[in-house]
Amino acid sequence: MKKLALLVFSFVFLAGCMVGPNYHRPPVSVPPTYRGATPAPAKSLGSEKWWEVFQDPALGKLIHTAIVRNYDVQIAATRVVEAQAALSITRANQFPTASLGAGLFTEQNPKISKVFPAYEVNAGRLNLSAIWDLDFWGKYRRETQAAQAQLLGTEWGQRAVISSVVASVAAAYFQLRALDDELTIAKRTLRTRHDSLRLTLVLEKHGSASLLDVSQAQQLVDAAEEEIPNLDREIEQQENLLSILLGENPGPIARGRPLTEQPAPRTVPAGLPSELLERRPDILEAEDSLIAANAQIGVLKASLFPDISLTGTGGLESFALNRFITAPSETWNGAVNITQPVFEAGALRAGVKLAQAQRKQMVLTYQQTILNAFEQVSDALVGYRKDREFLRQQEQLTAAAGESNRLSMVLYRHGGASYLQVLTSETNYFAAELNLVQAQLNERLELVQLYQALGGGWQP
Repeated sequence: MKKLALLVFSFVFLAGCMVGPNYHRPPVSVPPTYRGATPAPAKSLGSEKWWEVFQDPALGKLIHTAIVRNYDVQIAATRVVEAQAALSITRANQFPTASLGAGLFTEQNPKISKVFPAYEVNAGRLNLSAIWDLDFWGKYRRETQAAQAQLLGTEWGQRAVISSVVASVAAAYFQLRALDDELTIAKRTLRTRHDSLRLTLVLEKHGSASLLDVSQAQQLVDAAEEEIPNLDREIEQQENLLSILLGENPGPIARGRPLTEQPAPRTVPAGLPSELLERRPDILEAEDSLIAANAQIGVLKASLFPDISLTGTGGLESFALNRFITAPSETWNGAVNITQPVFEAGALRAGVKLAQAQRKQMVLTYQQTILNAFEQVSDALVGYRKDREFLRQQEQLTAAAGESNRLSMVLYRHGGASYLQVLTSETNYFAAELNLVQAQLNERLELVQLYQALGGGWQP
């Protein structure tokens, strides 16, 4: 009983002795609100699931496929498995190792003389050996802390990759739908300009229009025609980009809702900046890297102190195999080894300084990551708000350009305007329609960027 009590006391004593600093989150400057944020409910857009933000069924299917098959996501998943295995290996160092050995030996020697007759030797051996490096200074426990933090950091890194893939697929899909709209506008404009060319030819035939008018009308047709193959090229290339994000060979992409029907809320709830520290993957990954660097200081400090290990072997050994179990010979031995570094030319203390410098670097990286995150959120908030304002203005401009184009054509048909006015209004209206599509796209892309900046997209 005394031996058991002594053993328990030793375990408690050894477990409580760890050199090196314990981790404490470094101070960070967290503003009460984001710059550019409007009063909104406490729940942030970043806490919503991606399928709640992107409600297009076709887009949802694409994102789901990408999460499962995208190669960057799969690579990140293998890094998690790698970190899990590394943690298991590191944690095993805290425990003793044991090995079981067995062997048989037989030997027959011829007769040498009457004094040394022939003889035969048969022997058997069975033994269990154990080695335990006592974690007296907490070296292995600190290594385990570092490995655990690295595992958590790898998991957050995987979530950051998922968030990036979700944002990339959504942005690429919106760009594809914008190109589809531009192609529709170009084809509709081409049909309108063909009608205008036919009208100009009729007017020129009856002396109401000049050859210059015909030439200008043909110029409008050519300008619209050259835009179509260029848009076809961009659409196919955009489909190829999306296919690669899905982990597939280049091919066609299924469409869903038009760009104008994609959700675009008037205001976006940003939530509290302090919540970003607990939700954004890159911030949490940086903090886990800091925790691992902090634990490494303890690992290297422990190397300055003696290593204490216990070794022992016990077993059975007999020269009579037929009586190996019934009449064995017990064998055992045990030893305590203590090794103290004496001269390392300053390498061990330099290693501690190196770990401390790396921890300081990780502190600065963690604080910088937080500042960058606040900047990205604020930039996305003001960008989304101003893009919506620009979109409203562009809608009014496009409506005015369309009305001007309609009136100029009416006046031209009745001789009240020159074809130069028609040419100008046609060109302005076509450009305004394309700019409107780009404004609609920018609004959706800014929403994607804001959602990712708020730490959304990785939630299962």
